[in-house]
Amino acid sequence: MATDDANGTIALRLREMSQLFNTLDPYPFRDRDLARDAEEHITDWAEELPKHTPIRIAVHLPPAECARYAAADVGAVIANCFDDRVRAQSKALRDLFRDGRLTLLIGITILSACLLLAVQFSLRLGEGTLSRILQESMVILGWVVIWKPAEIFLYDWLPIVRRRALYRRIAAATVTLEPSLPVDNP
Repeated sequence: MATDDANGTIALRLREMSQLFNTLDPYPFRDRDLARDAEEHITDWAEELPKHTPIRIAVHLPPAECARYAAADVGAVIANCFDDRVRAQSKALRDLFRDGRLTLLIGITILSACLLLAVQFSLRLGEGTLSRILQESMVILGWVVIWKPAEIFLYDWLPIVRRRALYRRIAAATVTLEPSLPVDNP
């Protein structure tokens, strides 16, 4: 497999079309899953391409094998596979934000309780060392509890959105079948 960064082409050199697909998948041709290795190679190469360059996937097959398939059918299989990945990433993002809202609610509740306890320790125990230790402990505990929702809303969603955008680009790729000499290695 190779890529041509100048025109956004990912080249897949195969001996036979079955190398592209999950051989255990019982679905008809257009609904088949890609082989894990093929999907990973396409994704890895696509990540290397400039973000605004349209992707083209050139599937090189021996002439006899190439004649058995239509580029539109192979393109539909690849598009379906990566459309499924887009949907999975969208679901993961929704689930992450749902979890983030729940953890934020829990975190704010516990943070509020910890801050109220810190004030109570100050009022009941005065300004002694023990009071100060308990106050600071409650404040630290409250902020530690709020860390996870902050992490979710500030950072955790970015890789999911980035991956979803990559899958969208791959799903929209133009797929061509090109006759080539047979490949000797697997």
